[in-house]
Amino acid sequence: MKFDNKYLPILIGVTLALGVVLGGALNFPNQNQFLIKNNSKNKLNKLIDFIDNEYVDNVNTDSIVNLTVDNILAKLDPHSVYIPPSEQAEVVENMKGDFVGIGVNFYMYNDSVAIIKPLENGPSAKAGIKAGDRILYVNKTKLYGRKLPNDSLFAKLKGSVGSEIELTVYRKSEGKKIKLKVKRDVIPIKSVDVTMLLKNNTGYIKINRFAETTYSEFKAGLLDLKRQGAKSLIIDVRDNGGGYMEEAIAIADELLKDNQLIVFTKNKKGNIDKTFATERGSFESGNVFVLINENSASASEILAGAIQDNDRGTIVGRRSFGKGLVQREMDFDDGSAVRLTIARYYTPTGRSIQKPYSKGNEAYFKESDERFENGELYNKDSIKVSDTLKFKTKKGKIVYGGGGIVPDVFVPLEVEHGSESTPYLLQSGIVGHFVFEQLDKNRNAFKGLAFQQFITKMNATDLYFNSFQKYIFQNGLDLKFGKSKSLVKRYLVAEFARQLYGEKYYYEIVLKEDAMIKAVFEKK
Repeated sequence: MKFDNKYLPILIGVTLALGVVLGGALNFPNQNQFLIKNNSKNKLNKLIDFIDNEYVDNVNTDSIVNLTVDNILAKLDPHSVYIPPSEQAEVVENMKGDFVGIGVNFYMYNDSVAIIKPLENGPSAKAGIKAGDRILYVNKTKLYGRKLPNDSLFAKLKGSVGSEIELTVYRKSEGKKIKLKVKRDVIPIKSVDVTMLLKNNTGYIKINRFAETTYSEFKAGLLDLKRQGAKSLIIDVRDNGGGYMEEAIAIADELLKDNQLIVFTKNKKGNIDKTFATERGSFESGNVFVLINENSASASEILAGAIQDNDRGTIVGRRSFGKGLVQREMDFDDGSAVRLTIARYYTPTGRSIQKPYSKGNEAYFKESDERFENGELYNKDSIKVSDTLKFKTKKGKIVYGGGGIVPDVFVPLEVEHGSESTPYLLQSGIVGHFVFEQLDKNRNAFKGLAFQQFITKMNATDLYFNSFQKYIFQNGLDLKFGKSKSLVKRYLVAEFARQLYGEKYYYEIVLKEDAMIKAVFEKK
């Protein structure tokens, strides 16, 4: 299985398609019969009709319209985008927070569907599916040897709640085929990865995006942490690109006192809409820390800005992405949608954290590359902020607008300059696939090991570090991990723990030596 550099997300964010401009001289036999009123909005519809009815070759005009829409939106701002029907259903599902399926984490390994791990207490786990199993058939449909794309596989595994499918699986550890009946059920797509209590009665909540269920997940985790005695709270929104701003506002409301301003928006008519904290807050006292990095955007920045501007807590990490635009999603009849920017949002002190986009979308997204090059990710003094965008909180703290949230406590990247791709690689799917393949060779080597025995076993060897280095080279990635050995080993051990013991154990290992977590406890 080959990987390429698409797994190295040095470019933070996704570059939008610029579209194709239709042009060229049109030659009609009788030009006058096609004359229409000079109405710009009417031109596009008429042009499509002309192509449908008169053009010499058959043309898929739907694809032309999609390209035209892309091109129009690209002239507006980087976050006004068109989402085709093929992608919109997945986007909706991801933001809804659940789907109906069988509850397995899988990928195509060689020519078969390999189960990385069944969801705990999910339909597949209850039916007896185990990590390492290969799904050969769904009912009578053959899956192996076909290299089906993931969307086709998902379609075969999804269905209605309570519907039953028969899976034929091959269990490598036992060398036999097994038939199992699985009843589909609602499978949550969690936006809160983990909630756990760290040392010194400090709670930790990791949020990966802001979806429909994020606030309810956060609130449940927060109440559980309080029951465990949490007096301080760390909210981790590193690499969280945002989502629904209402969810971020609801979380901020839990932390701020009544009537404190959370955020306000302004549209092109100058109408201002302010949102204030209510009386429902359940953690209005106690230290709060928000962890951010260069990939924290949108709703993540609304939350961080509300905490920073109200002098409620400490922002720890590196300057955030810088997205201060609000989108509204509007659906088309064909299942596609457009997300159109309808307003700008401002933090409580009145600052916009939207970075400039006047030089075009490509330059806008490449700005993230410049942070690597100018040293900003290693030295706070390299962060370029304009004095004209300086604001003050009520307690007199200086904060800046014009391009992301600047943290109160700066924490540099954990790798040396020139190795910036390593941390992103370690959090990509490559590590999970490597670990699965290592376990697949000899899963019994870990059978029956208590967690501490597992830690001792992994810390006593460089076997998997050396194997991972070879694995990376074999898959076309020219990265040498010598200077980042301890970091790489930490993430490898953590991924082994995740696949063997569960998500909580992954974070136990990763956070123990995490630079931002250390900075929090030094601050306290």
